[in-house]
Parts: sequence; structure tokens; C-alpha cells
Amino acid sequence: MDVLTLSRWQFAITTVYHFFFVPLTLGISVLIAIVETQYVRTGDEKYKKLAKFWGKLFLINFAIGVATGLVQEFQFGMNWSEYSRFMGDIFGAPLAIEALLAFYMESTFIGVWVFGWEKLSKKAHLAAAWLVAIGSNLSALWILIANSFMQEPVGYKIDPETGRALMANFFEVATNPNVRVQWPHVFFAGMTTAGIFVASVAAYHLIRRTSPQDLYRTALRWGVVYALIGSVMVALVGHIQGQYLTHSQPMKMAAAEALWETEDPADFLLFAMVHEDAQQNSAEIKIPRFLSFLVYNKFSGEVRGIKDIQKEYEEKYGPGDYVPPVALTFWSFRIMVTAGLLIILLALLGVWYLKKPEIPGWYLAVMGWSFILPYIANSFGWIMAEVGRQPWIVYGLLQTKDAVSPNLGTGDLWFSLIGYIVVYGLLIIADVYLLVRYAHAGAEEAESSAAMAY
Repeated sequence: MDVLTLSRWQFAITTVYHFFFVPLTLGISVLIAIVETQYVRTGDEKYKKLAKFWGKLFLINFAIGVATGLVQEFQFGMNWSEYSRFMGDIFGAPLAIEALLAFYMESTFIGVWVFGWEKLSKKAHLAAAWLVAIGSNLSALWILIANSFMQEPVGYKIDPETGRALMANFFEVATNPNVRVQWPHVFFAGMTTAGIFVASVAAYHLIRRTSPQDLYRTALRWGVVYALIGSVMVALVGHIQGQYLTHSQPMKMAAAEALWETEDPADFLLFAMVHEDAQQNSAEIKIPRFLSFLVYNKFSGEVRGIKDIQKEYEEKYGPGDYVPPVALTFWSFRIMVTAGLLIILLALLGVWYLKKPEIPGWYLAVMGWSFILPYIANSFGWIMAEVGRQPWIVYGLLQTKDAVSPNLGTGDLWFSLIGYIVVYGLLIIADVYLLVRYAHAGAEEAESSAAMAY
């Protein structure tokens, strides 16, 4: 492997590791604030117990997420110095705002929330909970604003002397059209992850008949309803996002459908063996006209294929290969969608069964393992978003091969890559161990820890 390939692998692995923790942090912070609002509104102690219980799990996940996220920014300077040189003037602004505003607010009020249960009034403590939730999701917003510039550059100018991208209009950068569809998708994915996670833990305790059962039945209800809202909204926003990307990044969407030739109407592939070298598919299973429906909300309409888009890009950007890894993009999209549909089905079944006196044991057993599904969907969704943009690191402006640091050696990268895998692997093990330990301990254990010392 050369320096470019190793640098890409290193960033991809560390990013996927980090993104394991992000959606749960985003979603469960809001859920905790909503549940604590219910406690303040009704005075029912079970909501306080649930808020404390989920708060303990949130803090474990947040701590590991911070540890894995720190490495990301260092890599921009160490592995991708040409990228940092090209667009540091733009990329640095939203990241600085994220750190100085959102992350500091989130971190400060986490401390207030943790240690303020018996020291603050109910409403003041609730305010801290909401500020944590707002800070968490504002942090995600600013990071996605930075990422959206890479997906769709706006509000910039190119310095004629240095060739660097410079900030021309901060408001345009902050209101990037791409972030309008990307951030809601991530927000609702966080809701889905948190809802399924909470429902999974509740199902475990219902199977074990942990006392009090009514508490965990309530937790299951909140979890499946929260997951149902989140997953349905993910699907709706994802549909809108797909339509938007068909026009803003047509090559990504053509790769996601393994659509080699332009079609009108276009069929949707449920399954295909993708042969990238031959630029064709075999063993296709398709739904006639359905891709046109997804793009235009009607069963007709032209969807451009990879070959035609490649010709257009050669004319626009010069000779080169502008086709991303098609098979990986194609299957990442389908794995994400399949996991999402399973989540919607499980959440719907949960809402149905919770109306009955008894919840079937098979459903609780399946729900107990369902926490895996949102992690699969989140990871492959992120892979599709980033891999499908290749060969661009900044769409239409800078290719990935031109962004890597020129003074790196393969030995340096192998050493750091192996080190990251080992360290991150240990962090994942620690996170899973702590989450499982405290999830199994139950809400009563969290309530008994009055000082919330973690």
C-alpha cells in the first residue's frame, strides 16, 4: 500500500470508530432532557430514575466519544497537510466555533447536570439537561457544516496567488444547502440509535424480570416510540436528501444505484453483482421504474448513469477517473436501508405489543439484540457519504490524492495505523464493558448513586 491508500485507511478506520459513539450521544441527550421534563411536570419519581439511569450510560458513551474524536483533528495536519493548507481558512472556522461554543457549553452543563441533582431546583437542573442536549446537537451541526463544504463548496473564493480556498461569505458557508439535508438526517439517526438502545436495555430487564417491571415497561415504551419517530423521519429526510444529491452529486447517487447507463424510466436494483472493471452488473433483481419514483416522485424521469457523468466530468475537470468505488457505495446504501427498515418494523411491533398485557418473549429477545442495527445503519451510511464522494476530498476543487501530506512514509503510517487500531479497539472494549455493566445493573442502581460518581 502507498502513502495515499494508508492515509485513507487510517482516517476511515478512526472516523468509523469515532462515529460509533456520536449518534447515541446526540439522541440520548435529548431523550434524557425530555424524560426529565416529564419528571418536573408530573413529579413521578420513575422518570427521575430513568433520567439518572440513561444519564449514566450517556456519560460513559460521551467520555469514550471525546477520546476517539480528539485524534481526528490531529490527522488533518499530520496526514492531510495539503488539504489543511488548501482550505484551512474555511474548515477551521466551524470547527473553532464547535469547540469554543457548543462543546464547551455541553461539557460545562454535563458537570452541572451530574452533580446538581440535590443542589439545584428541579427547573434549574432541567435547564442544565436541555443545555447539554442543545450543546451536543449544536456540536454536530458545526461539524457537519464543515463537512458540507467538502460535499458542496459554497461561500469561497480561490486566492489567485496561492491557489488556496478563502472564506468569502461566512453566512453562505454556515447555511450550506447540503447541511440542510445532512444535519436532520444525522439528528434523527441519533434519535433512532438512542431509542433502540434504550428499548434494548429495557427488553433485557423485562426478560430478566428485574424489579420494578413497570419501570422497564415504561422505558421500553419511551424507547420504541422515540425510535419509531426517529427512524420514520430518517427515512423521510433520507428520501429528500437522496433527491437533492441526485442533482448536487449525481456521480455519488449513480454509484449508490450501480447505474452505469442513463435510464428513463430508471429501475431500482434490490440486488446486483457489480463488476466495476467491466462497468456492468449481473444477477440483477430490480423494481421497474422505482428509481425514477424515488428521484422525481413519479414513475418516469431520466436518471443519469455513471458513464455519462464520467464524460461530463472529463470535459469539466479534465482527464481522470471520477468514478468512486461503486460496489462499496452500492452495498453500503443497501445495508443502511435494510437496517433502517428493520428498525422501523421492530419499533412498530413494539408500539403494538405494548398495548397488550403481555409482551411476547420472542419480541423481547429480538429487541434485546436490536441495538446492533442502528450502529450498522450509521456506519454504512457514513461510508456511503464519504466513499461516494471520491475521488474528491473537496467536491470539484481538490482531489484526495492531492490532499495527502507529501513528507509521510509508509512506515510511519503502518506504525500509527496499527497503534490506532489497538488503542481504539481497547477503548471500544472498555466502552462496551462499562455500558453492559451499568445497563445490566439497572435503574435502581443508578438511583442509589446519589452523587452520580462515575
